[in-house]
Amino acid sequence: MKKQINVLGGPLEQCSLDPLTGFFRDGCCSLGLNDTGKHIVCAEVTREFLEFSLEQGNDLVSPRPEFQFRGLVPGDRWCLCALRWLEAAQQGVFAPIVLNATHEKILDYLSLETLILHSVSSD
Repeated sequence: MKKQINVLGGPLEQCSLDPLTGFFRDGCCSLGLNDTGKHIVCAEVTREFLEFSLEQGNDLVSPRPEFQFRGLVPGDRWCLCALRWLEAAQQGVFAPIVLNATHEKILDYLSLETLILHSVSSD
């Protein structure tokens, strides 16, 4: 697999191991051919974002033990679909982005300035 790069031009860093995230469930927001949803945005989910996602039919809060998924709570880091993050943002709902763990491919949808504006404060 080609080396994955983050939006800042460095190596793509880990988003979360607890909960275990990423399309490949490796903790990273890597991009692969089979990931049609482009789970490339590492974000710290907020209650507002989780509620928005649920309203859109994507339940990220209910535990799914059959997938070893405990359900997300505010503050968890999770690899979000690029278009879901964008859809939420267009409605004024922002999940802060972890820049060093967000794949560079999101720059096809959003400017670096926008990403920085909505990044977690520790970056």
